[in-house]
Amino acid sequence: MNKKISQILSLLIIVLMLASCKNAKQKLQEYVAAYNTAAPSFKADHVTLTTARGYINDDKIELRFETALQQNEANKMAGDMAFSKLLKEMINKNQIPKDLVEEGIRFDAYFLADDNTVLSKKVIDKESISEILK
Repeated sequence: MNKKISQILSLLIIVLMLASCKNAKQKLQEYVAAYNTAAPSFKADHVTLTTARGYINDDKIELRFETALQQNEANKMAGDMAFSKLLKEMINKNQIPKDLVEEGIRFDAYFLADDNTVLSKKVIDKESISEILK
């Protein structure tokens, strides 16, 4: 009985060690796949669609948030404030994992107008994450 328990515990420990030994590039790929799978259920003000793209060689993830807003100065200013708030919430909810940022993965996030032009762009990296979370 004790031998079986020891074998099961040993197997469990090995599996956990293998799972935790993923490098940042593997985590980047897994994050992008999981994000895009969950994207259809994503809800945020003005956001009609969101997608993620991973750039393994650049240690970068690009997040795109498409909106129905028109490209103009009023929407740029309002969008920038709303986008900052959205990213802060996503970091706090671990939808943008801090551990990936701490491992050197950079997030380039784009808030796009209805014509796919950029209303706001934010870079989330080791240097900027504390500023975003203020």
